[in-house]
Amino acid sequence: MKLIYAIVRPTKLEAVREALEGIGVERLTVCDAHGFGRQKGHTETYRGMEYSLNLLRKVVLEIAVNDDYVDRTVELIEQLARTGGEGNIGDGKIFQVPIEEAIRIGDGVRGKEAV
Repeated sequence: MKLIYAIVRPTKLEAVREALEGIGVERLTVCDAHGFGRQKGHTETYRGMEYSLNLLRKVVLEIAVNDDYVDRTVELIEQLARTGGEGNIGDGKIFQVPIEEAIRIGDGVRGKEAV
C-alpha cells in the first residue's frame, strides 16, 4: 500500500478527480495549500498598490492505494496535472510514501481491504 501526495494547480483538480474515479480510485482527500518552489511567487496590483505574493495556492491530493493501483494512479495524475505539451514550472509534484497499516475505523477492517 502507498500514500500518494499530489500537489497540483487548483484548476486541474476536477479533471484529475474525475479521471481517478474512472480508473477505480474513488477515495481521496483534498487539502488547500500555499507554497512556493521554482515559481517563486509573483507580483499583483490592488487599488494602485503593487504587492508580491510569495506563496501560491495549490491543492494537495492525498490518495491511499493498493500496490496494483500505484503506477496507473501516478501516471494519470502526471498526465492530467501537466500544463502544455512539455509542462511548466508550477505544475506540481507527486510523492509516494509506504503505508505500514490501514485500519477502517467503522468496522475495524485492517490491511489492504481497509483502503
